[in-house]
Amino acid sequence: MEIIIGFLLEWRVLFSVLGTPFVIAFLIYKWRRRHLSMYNAVEEFLQSQNNFMPISYSFSKIKRMTKGFKEKLGEGGYGTVFKGTLRSGCLVAVKKLGQSNTNGQDFINEVATIGRIHHVNVVQLIGYCVHGSKRALVYDFMPKGSLNKYIFSSEESIFLDNEKTYNIALGVARGIEYLHRGCDMQILHFDIKPHNILLDENFTPKISDFGLAKLYSIEDNTISLTAARGTLGYMAPELFYKNIGGISYKVDVYSFGMLLMELVGKRKNLNAFVEHSSQIYFPTWVYDQFNDGKDIEIECAAEEDKEIVRKMIIVALWCIQTNPSNRPSMKKVVEMLEGEVEHLQIPSRAPLSSPERVIKDCDQENSSQDWLSSQTLPSTS
Repeated sequence: MEIIIGFLLEWRVLFSVLGTPFVIAFLIYKWRRRHLSMYNAVEEFLQSQNNFMPISYSFSKIKRMTKGFKEKLGEGGYGTVFKGTLRSGCLVAVKKLGQSNTNGQDFINEVATIGRIHHVNVVQLIGYCVHGSKRALVYDFMPKGSLNKYIFSSEESIFLDNEKTYNIALGVARGIEYLHRGCDMQILHFDIKPHNILLDENFTPKISDFGLAKLYSIEDNTISLTAARGTLGYMAPELFYKNIGGISYKVDVYSFGMLLMELVGKRKNLNAFVEHSSQIYFPTWVYDQFNDGKDIEIECAAEEDKEIVRKMIIVALWCIQTNPSNRPSMKKVVEMLEGEVEHLQIPSRAPLSSPERVIKDCDQENSSQDWLSSQTLPSTS
């Protein structure tokens, strides 16, 4: 309270001594200086990219290809996406970034990471635009939109059968594995969720939205962050509780596990409007069902579909283990998804269901040996 009062008194003195015009001019100077530092940061980054392949577009060309930002495809925390057409006739998705509070770091993150990636399960960056405060990114157009609408929609016309669901899960897992180990630098996405998975005309999944991504050396086992990042519901517990373990690529593994649970269950993991209170948090309910030897009621036409669903659920349960050391690497996740369900065992510990559970699980982390770290499967590293 004393700090606030002191701050107000300082501004009152400025107004009374220097006058209103001077103070307004000072504020304008501070605002321009802040935005100039953002432009400089972006320009310095672009100039440092000697092998930068994406095309540089003027803002006027961006406006023409989107017909004045006419058709909106979606909106997120880091910008609005519009449908566009290149001179060649190819359709594109143009993300017009909003005002940045991070000196253009969201733009730099996207270009620095996705600009160097070429993978079937990662969206392709075609070009970019930097014009003063106006920034835009041009991507391949994904006609099927985001995975989000297919998971949570009740419309039969966009229902995903179990084969498509499995192929999407496997594709996303391969994409994340590439980010972690397929590049010269380790790329941590930090925002894996259904909304950031785009689908092409063949329902091939593409990881998108790298505004929170970070580049790290592959040799780095843990990283440091000044603040938690991601979307609630998909964020790993170690981002909030330091005593659980260090922050590493396992945060993306956790997010993938939460996404996989929603993909299989066709519902939000946390849903207060379910018929039975025990099903409010889907991962815990599924674990309890499996632990009690009960079958999960899934609308499948064939027994083999049930096996695929069971495999995806078991993999998801491993991915969302509270202790990051108990989660598999994405390489291991791909192996588990590609393997036989008979070779998989259910984790000995239930997934996190409440903040209090984190502390309890942390205290018991050395009380038993986990199946995943045993000799049944190769190392999780």
